[in-house]
Amino acid sequence: MFLKQMPRHGAWKVLAASLLALTLPGCANLGNVSGSADPATVALDLPVTLDLESDVGAAQAQSFDDFSEAAAAQGQLATANHDAAGSAAIESMARLALNIEFEAEQAEMILRQQQLDESEVVAAIEASLQATRRKHNAWFRLQSGIQLVAVDNRRVRAQLKWFLDHPGYLQRVMERARPILPFVLDELEQRNLPTELALLPIVESAYQAFAYSHGRASGMWQIIPSTGRFLGLKQNWWYDGRRDIIESTRAAINYLDSLARQFNGDWELALAAYNAGPGKIRSAVRYNKKRKRATDFWHLTRIRKETRDYVPKMFALRELFANPHKYQLDLVPVNNEVSYEIVELDGQIDLALAADLADISINQLYQLNPAFNRWATAPKGPHRLLLPRGKADRFRLEVAKVPPGKRVNWVRHKIKTGETLSEISRKYRSSVTLIKQVNKIRGTNIRAGKYLMIPTATKSLKTYTLSANSRIASIQNTNRSGSKQFHIVRSGQSLWSISKRYGVTTRALAKWNAMAPIDTLRVGQKLVVWTKGKRSQTVSINQTRPSNALHALRYTVRKGDSLHRIADRFNIRVADIKRWNRVGKYLQPGQKLKLYVDITSQSG
Repeated sequence: MFLKQMPRHGAWKVLAASLLALTLPGCANLGNVSGSADPATVALDLPVTLDLESDVGAAQAQSFDDFSEAAAAQGQLATANHDAAGSAAIESMARLALNIEFEAEQAEMILRQQQLDESEVVAAIEASLQATRRKHNAWFRLQSGIQLVAVDNRRVRAQLKWFLDHPGYLQRVMERARPILPFVLDELEQRNLPTELALLPIVESAYQAFAYSHGRASGMWQIIPSTGRFLGLKQNWWYDGRRDIIESTRAAINYLDSLARQFNGDWELALAAYNAGPGKIRSAVRYNKKRKRATDFWHLTRIRKETRDYVPKMFALRELFANPHKYQLDLVPVNNEVSYEIVELDGQIDLALAADLADISINQLYQLNPAFNRWATAPKGPHRLLLPRGKADRFRLEVAKVPPGKRVNWVRHKIKTGETLSEISRKYRSSVTLIKQVNKIRGTNIRAGKYLMIPTATKSLKTYTLSANSRIASIQNTNRSGSKQFHIVRSGQSLWSISKRYGVTTRALAKWNAMAPIDTLRVGQKLVVWTKGKRSQTVSINQTRPSNALHALRYTVRKGDSLHRIADRFNIRVADIKRWNRVGKYLQPGQKLKLYVDITSQSG
């Protein structure tokens, strides 16, 4: 009566259910197992038919009745050559709502009839359950490919404690990893690389495809612009390959593989190099070598704190996901099959239109295709779209009905006097390059009265909630402590100079505006500034510096002067000169202009 003697806790229920679900339908197979067989070999002969949902459901069931139903369902699939006693037991369970004691007795009776060693059967079933989990759950698949040697030291334990103290964070991360993890594992396994590298996006971005760091790193693999270009990732106004789920993953894994080879298979140094750059890690290694110190990662001193914590975080995650039961971590089930399909198109398409054709929301489309910055795919590609499984076939049928010329909206724009291509491109949320390409324009000169054909969004720009502009607006509109002000960028200004003007840090100013501290600004760009004062206003051109920095002066136009030449000379904008003065199309020598000059931005 070994089953009845086992304690009635959750693990026993799962095992008992497994005995019913696995053993009863397969008595014929169990009867052929020899008593001396290795448990792992025995497991291969068991008819494992559990799927992820039934496995997880069994673990969480409050009543054992669910197991009776599962066993009954298995009984319906039994073939005629099954053992008669096993079939009778299944049929009886299908008819009756049996209690837990009777189910245990039935399982024990069948085991006794087969004259099997009890511990061997339990081990075989446990092995079969593990195989089932690995087949269906990507986290268990990750465990089977772990290659890095565990590290147990003070720094790793500190990071492990943080993760254990924040279980909600881990649950959110695992949820975000659902659509991506199987593909990452596919790529790692194809290269025979450690599968725990799939945990690296947790360290980098918490598996957030839209993450953007203070160092200008973007995407779930947090690749900086220069590294992205080195790795062959396209980056332009329309598209950023650093956020492309497929391209960025392949590029990051290629880079990690390259770094491991550079550091002779030392993954700890390779991971540090991924964070800090290989040059800095080699320099830190040389520094230790000259002083006859150990040159492994854990003894390096000439590295930033961020890098010192980076590798321990990775090894803490490796320990946690390798031993979830030890740390009572509930793994969010992630199906091993990729949850999306790839659809290739032959040209540009409006993303709102694509979402409609696929019968999904625009947010769903952006989440699977985070590389697209704007309202459409890039004119020169890639034109590939990732769509949820089950939606791709519908999309292919519907998009075939839409001619390529109708997949984006076109506007006929009449050029006004004084308009520039950059002004027109901003108005229609397009790019100068695209407008020039479509209208076959060389240079930047355009003539008033002529017409331009401009591709535009089919819906209101507010519809494209995860486009680059919408994400920036969302961050800028976030409520924070203090008083909100707006600053209009003028020529010569930087985030540093503006932060000094308002008494805030450069990093805070960048964060409020979805930027990195080293990003460059655009003249006329609107920034949000949060200060401790009570004012809330839009800062004009005359309020962008301390009051004693702006001086009014009268300038006499000289022969050969133009508005652009004067603006460049005093580091101001042509638009401001026009606003301060009534000027015609041409300046006349001797003409007087009123200028407001920032003396702190003038060079001798």
